[in-house]
Amino acid sequence: MKILVINSGSSSIKLQLLEMKGETALASCLVERIGEEIGLCRCVFRKGSAAEQAIERRQAIANHREGMRLALSILTDAQQAVLVNHDELVAVGHRVVHGGEDFHQPCLIDDAVIQAIEAVAPLAPLHNPANLDGIRVAMELLPGLPQVAVFDTAFHQTMPPHAYHYALPRRLYLENRVRRYGFHGTSHQYVAGECARLMAKPLDETNLITAHLGNGSSMTAIEKGKSIDTTLGLTPLEGLIMGTRCGDIDPSIHAFLARVRGMDIAEIDAMLNKESGLKGICGLNDMRDIHAAVEQGDADAALALDMLTYRNRRYIGAYMAVLGRVDAIVFTAGIGENDAVVREKSLAGLENFGIVLDPEKNRGRQSGAREIGAAASKTRLWVIPTNEELAIARQTLALTGDGEKGGGGKSVD
Repeated sequence: MKILVINSGSSSIKLQLLEMKGETALASCLVERIGEEIGLCRCVFRKGSAAEQAIERRQAIANHREGMRLALSILTDAQQAVLVNHDELVAVGHRVVHGGEDFHQPCLIDDAVIQAIEAVAPLAPLHNPANLDGIRVAMELLPGLPQVAVFDTAFHQTMPPHAYHYALPRRLYLENRVRRYGFHGTSHQYVAGECARLMAKPLDETNLITAHLGNGSSMTAIEKGKSIDTTLGLTPLEGLIMGTRCGDIDPSIHAFLARVRGMDIAEIDAMLNKESGLKGICGLNDMRDIHAAVEQGDADAALALDMLTYRNRRYIGAYMAVLGRVDAIVFTAGIGENDAVVREKSLAGLENFGIVLDPEKNRGRQSGAREIGAAASKTRLWVIPTNEELAIARQTLALTGDGEKGGGGKSVD
């Protein structure tokens, strides 16, 4: 049972082909520089195995249709034997960034779903239109296959009203649906399930704090397996300090900058999203570069590291108060999985709350899930690699029944 997972961006497409019987990634493709003079399509087959192989094609890729067709032609190359023809696919799963309030679960894509995704595009103007491009092209090139939309925001639709509302005039919610939606939901949901499994504890009895730390970062409070609060808000700007995004700030900074620097709202928005965060503090947004600069005595880099981990620690404390009982804290994504210093500094000083890190376990290098808490830690501490493509594939398979074509249609609400 093979499922194709598609993540379509404005000028790129990511595809992953999975064999669901063993939950194995057979191939992954990245199509980028769509619309530029020379585009790139790179496919890697059987990554990590002795048979790993990569194929690259550099050529003009005018649009998403050409990019998808190129990637599918490589995936069906007989020499690779991972996808002999499209008939081997049982379904296609699509990442969609924003589902607004309409989508609490994955769903089979039809005209009504496409219209609903279009309707919430103002909430994610850079993402939803690009996601729709990928959906439309896949439906054209792979006719007859069940196509499933999996929404980044869906997992957070279990937040209670007191957590997702902003203290703004009520009409802004009623007329424009201004509220906290949260993102990275597929990742938070996946690592929550993995953590409960590893602890041999039913997910619906498990309370967790999950920290998805990467260039974009978020933290989620999970009570009995459900999201009850998360750091990202109406947009992916609120909350933690990120690579180029500021996270929480005083909202009146917008008016102050307009008044004293003459900046308009578009300039301020671009600055907060693309020039702030770690980059704004020290000029660097890759944690590896920041650590190297700290070792060389760069005071701004040290400040950026301290600010980042202080904000992480502050939200951990807040979510401990929200949850009352925390069974485990989970670190995931690029920084969360690989940066021992960030994990250590984010948990520093929390021993009185029953959070005790084991320094040796934390510094150990291994690729899989692992515990990093000391024996004395009342709250278990985990590093669990995220796998959003597998999570999307699992949800796609669950929605399309037993994997037979046309077997979809059942609700997973």
